[in-house]
Amino acid sequence: MKRYGPKTRPKPKPRPPEPPEQDASAASAAARPPLPGATDWDAVAPWYDELVGFEGSEYHQQVVLPGIAKLIDPKPGLRVLDVACGQGVLCRLFASRGASMTGLDASRKLIDSARQRGQETITYLCGDARELMKVQSLEAGSFDAVTLVLAVQNIHPLGPLFEGMAAMLKPGGCVAIVMMHPAFRGPKSTSWGWVDQSVQYRRVDRYLMFRKEPIISHPGKKDGTYTWTFHRPIETYINALAKAGLVTDAMHEWPSHKVSQPGPRAKAENTARKEIPLFLALRARKL
Repeated sequence: MKRYGPKTRPKPKPRPPEPPEQDASAASAAARPPLPGATDWDAVAPWYDELVGFEGSEYHQQVVLPGIAKLIDPKPGLRVLDVACGQGVLCRLFASRGASMTGLDASRKLIDSARQRGQETITYLCGDARELMKVQSLEAGSFDAVTLVLAVQNIHPLGPLFEGMAAMLKPGGCVAIVMMHPAFRGPKSTSWGWVDQSVQYRRVDRYLMFRKEPIISHPGKKDGTYTWTFHRPIETYINALAKAGLVTDAMHEWPSHKVSQPGPRAKAENTARKEIPLFLALRARKL
């Protein structure tokens, strides 16, 4: 599930830069160079598990899960693969509505947490989201839908990820992807500002260029543990989906559900919250 946390200023050790996103997605499966190192969340699994819990965070429950349920419409007989499933929040919700669920995550610890929480009808697998075709228990062309919720910004590159998701789908099947909105929620490049204490606005310093940013995983401990997030403009996602044979047929921008307590700034804060979306959701179908 979702990989997000408050803004902090980590001090990671220097690492070699990742190859540009466009170079990786342009390469064919046969010619593609070795994938960059894994960005699984095993190192921060206990912290993330506590943050999300059994039913998901407040944002999951109020915004993300109701929204993606409308995009997919889970029902008896529907076969769904949840990629980067974390501790299984979406899998449990969809299974409770009758869908046949398979969840996959690169973190063994998060998969173990998902299994411990039940339900026994859900299949959980540990594997790299960028190498779905190599996961022995997954059969190409066997799913009606593939979901990727609040994790795509933590996976690089997009090419093999989307190709694998497309390969898992039946003809006419769809993928549903939810992410932090790349236009307004870029790490270390967007922020809130005020005009005369009566208008709140969202400042955007950078948007089009691909970026890799470290994010502190459990603020307050100052133990240096961090994860990676990869910023890409919206066009990169649409074009990468199309290259994988997936045609986008729905796009939604979801604002926060929160409401400010009464006060001099409350009206402006509530207006800005409704106008500046927090999440971006995409649905695409297999040709």
